[in-house]
Amino acid sequence: MTNKADRRDAGAGEACGAPLELMTLDVARINPYEHDPRRVPNVEYHRIKDSIRVDGLTQPLVVTQRPGEAHYIVHAGGNTRLRILKELFEETGEKRFAAIPCVIRPWTREADVLLAHLKENDLRAELTFLDKARAVADAKRFLEEAAGESFTQAQLAEALRRCGYALSQGLISQMAYAVERLHPALSQALEGGLGRPQVAKIRSLDRAARTIWLKRTVATQEEYDQAFETLCRRYDTPEWDIANLRRALEAEIAERADINIHAVSLEIEARLSGREFEPPAREAIAQVDSPIEESTEPGQEGSAGNTQASPVPSVGTGSPAADAGRLVAEATTGAGHQEPVGDQEPENDSAGEKPLVSIGSRAQADVKSLRARLWVLASRLAQRNGLGDLVHPLSGHGLGFVLHDVPDPALIEQLDEDALAQVSMVWWHLAACAELTVAPLEALLPCLPEESVLRRALVDQDAGLLFASVWTLDPGHMGYRLWCRLDDRDWQDLLGLMDTYRALRRNAAADDKNLWSRA
Repeated sequence: MTNKADRRDAGAGEACGAPLELMTLDVARINPYEHDPRRVPNVEYHRIKDSIRVDGLTQPLVVTQRPGEAHYIVHAGGNTRLRILKELFEETGEKRFAAIPCVIRPWTREADVLLAHLKENDLRAELTFLDKARAVADAKRFLEEAAGESFTQAQLAEALRRCGYALSQGLISQMAYAVERLHPALSQALEGGLGRPQVAKIRSLDRAARTIWLKRTVATQEEYDQAFETLCRRYDTPEWDIANLRRALEAEIAERADINIHAVSLEIEARLSGREFEPPAREAIAQVDSPIEESTEPGQEGSAGNTQASPVPSVGTGSPAADAGRLVAEATTGAGHQEPVGDQEPENDSAGEKPLVSIGSRAQADVKSLRARLWVLASRLAQRNGLGDLVHPLSGHGLGFVLHDVPDPALIEQLDEDALAQVSMVWWHLAACAELTVAPLEALLPCLPEESVLRRALVDQDAGLLFASVWTLDPGHMGYRLWCRLDDRDWQDLLGLMDTYRALRRNAAADDKNLWSRA
């Protein structure tokens, strides 16, 4: 008795070892393969056309013929060459472009032809992730039709392996997600070249947001799917930035659940990092306030609002997003002596962070590049700890970035004690690297909104207000409250932040440069 696996591969096996036939065919009798995995024109089209015009077809086309059809189809690559040959014959009328040598392969089944094209394109690395994913979806459909049954992803992986096209089940799952879930809402981004790593990161964000949505709100799975698709469409461009989608999802969940957006951001980050995140028990909330009271000491009051220094910087010449884009370009390319341009914020999420230039290179250790590096590190660290909207860039002045306020006080009610401690200590580290309490007051005021608690504390030199607004822990808690809790990415960014701050300060001292001066 023949089992199912044997039936799945019977079509391919019948032609195995069958002799190949070489013959001359009229190009009019050959059609391109309509399921060609590559959906975009070949970028080498004109070069290939020039080559064929001069040298003719140097390699025969491989074609096959479906049962009962008069025309042939291209079997394994060659759609571009076929189109060029037909064009050249129309343009020149030369017979060498009309009748061409072809290798005739016996017909087996549709899936074999599709996979032959897929393998050929893989050899040339000409497919986008979406093209490949759609081709695998088509292959699945053809294989299922031939077998008369539906395939699981594991069965598809096995069937493809038997056809000589091995893919892991995990990759097949990502491809299916891209085609079925993302492509209807992110067509421009995917067709613009969004690759497997980005798709995997969107999928992780989708899972995390869905879990929080269902856990924190009364909305349904269907409502989440509608919101996710709507937000994807809103930000669907060839210049895809996952940070935009993440912020929009955080805002949507916060509004639906009536909770603070920073708490949502922290929970998403925890889930993306593989950590569980539980909201605090109500009885634990009261314990959070006691360290704030203990930390407000008279001897600390003079640190806020230092006004002993020089002229004011400004927050760049454009929007925060424009300043951010300029600084990111400097930090990631090392173009420290070019005037920054652009309007794109850095990727602050765990998905797709850009590598930073080494500060060990003298060529990249100028003040401008180090400021840009500080902004990127600070922005990344802040985003992953629910403080992303508090960090704004400083272009050409100060330390590259500034905090415009204290953390949202609603976090006290929405985070457990450990999470609140981590957020608070990250804020203080960022404040230290931005020199908020020692910078010239007139340099900071243009950066701080009128309603900012931080602005009021600095103007009034009220250290007590600042310490009461940001939980200030005993420094002895730093180890187990912060260092042990930070994941590897945050830890490396924190170390990089402090290291870059030191390098910037030493650089400025060596050149006798006042970092807070406009000059």
